[in-house]
Amino acid sequence: MTKVTVTKSSLKNLKSNLLVMPFAAKDLKKDAAKTLETFGLDKGALKDFKGKAGDSLVVYSGGSKLKIPRVLLLGLGDAAEMDDFRKSSYAVAQQAKCLRVQSLVFDCSSITAWAHNTGETTGAVAELLVDSMLYGLYSFERLKSGKLEKKKGKEEKVQLGELKIRVNAGSVKETSEAVRGGEIIADARKLARDLVNLPGNLLNADDIADAARKSAEKSGCKVTVFHKEEIEELGMGGLVAVNKGSRNPPTFTILDYEPASEPVATVALVGKGVTFDSGGISLKPSNAMEEMKCDMAGAAAVIGAVEAASLLGLPMRVIGFIPATDNMPGGAAQTPGDVITTYSGITVEVGNTDAEGRLILADALAYAIQHYKPDAIIDLATLTGACIVALGYSVAGLFSNNDRFAGRIYEAGRRSGEKVWRMPVWEEYDELIKSEVADVHNTGGKGAGSITAAKFLEKFLDGHKTWAHIDIAGPAFSSKGGNKNQGGTGFGVRLLIDLLRAWE
Repeated sequence: MTKVTVTKSSLKNLKSNLLVMPFAAKDLKKDAAKTLETFGLDKGALKDFKGKAGDSLVVYSGGSKLKIPRVLLLGLGDAAEMDDFRKSSYAVAQQAKCLRVQSLVFDCSSITAWAHNTGETTGAVAELLVDSMLYGLYSFERLKSGKLEKKKGKEEKVQLGELKIRVNAGSVKETSEAVRGGEIIADARKLARDLVNLPGNLLNADDIADAARKSAEKSGCKVTVFHKEEIEELGMGGLVAVNKGSRNPPTFTILDYEPASEPVATVALVGKGVTFDSGGISLKPSNAMEEMKCDMAGAAAVIGAVEAASLLGLPMRVIGFIPATDNMPGGAAQTPGDVITTYSGITVEVGNTDAEGRLILADALAYAIQHYKPDAIIDLATLTGACIVALGYSVAGLFSNNDRFAGRIYEAGRRSGEKVWRMPVWEEYDELIKSEVADVHNTGGKGAGSITAAKFLEKFLDGHKTWAHIDIAGPAFSSKGGNKNQGGTGFGVRLLIDLLRAWE
């Protein structure tokens, strides 16, 4: 656990293992040499430092006026976009891990100017810096025994225990308040990442429900969990069908945050909770199947977002709906050609059992709309490989029946760094999911796979006019050889919080 504090003390009086000195590229020639000379540092180091966002260079402060042994020169790029600060803070976290520092001072004396450049508040920049730093420090170690490292004589990993944010006196109050927000969001993202990184043998539907309960205890939310018999009594045919091949029963969890005052809106968040997706009878290829533990990333993001909304005291009611099961090819599993009746009463022909996420989401969407009548409803799901083909691994697909709502989600993605790109849900795609024997087919053929999945979900909205589906199949999980922090990314938590904060 990293303790974050704010200080106005002079840099010359502060002690730590590492001091971070940030510079915007445009200020390098004008200010950097003078700043280094002020503290007795060798300005010759600037020859190897370009100042691009995320660039860094370690210099040693022996003989200087500082009580800190190492200084990290940090590039902020143009310091005109929040992404510049996001990249730079993440880079600091990576350097802190590499250098094995236990304490760090981040010089944010210019934070007011940074905020002015970006058009944001000082608090928003401070919150982003803290959230991004803590995000970059993340590692998933709970399943490692450490025994092999001890045998090889490797040093134990060092955690950053203290992060000091240094600001001028006039910025202390706003920065201190923002630090708490950054910690809340970082913790919520960590929760989501931890859940995604747990393997299928250690995370089943009951475990998802337990995680939601623990989150509710922390945040003060209400929690309701439906178990298998109750799910069957409710008539959630999609969730029951997907679960048929499993030896672990399904759950349907509802997390409910209500603000202290009259809510400005009620927002429903629905997260796909498939704890492991083998594909069922329509078995997936073995290549990279181990990554299918991430198929509950939508559920994880919803749990994290509801927790953060509660702890931040947002003024709207936020309700999370989490249908959870694994998808296995057991002897009782559903088979291609089956026809099931969903919670809404709509019948579905199952053409492919690997198109299971939309079946459990269909039940949850219909239930949320019928029982809670939300002003807006958003579902998040690692739903289709087709979305990765279309948009790659860094951007999520956005589908919506409301142009204004879609625009607000796009802007939230731009601000949060969790970017989305809108895809069409035009009527002509309905033809692809028609069934000869049921109301709708759960697949639409080879083309437009992510779109037909969204069109399928749209059938279960009962005319609701403010809906968005976010396909996070690409950005929810970083594979080996990709992002340095391989595994769950927590994508969606920050996106949702930024959207809720800017609610109109």
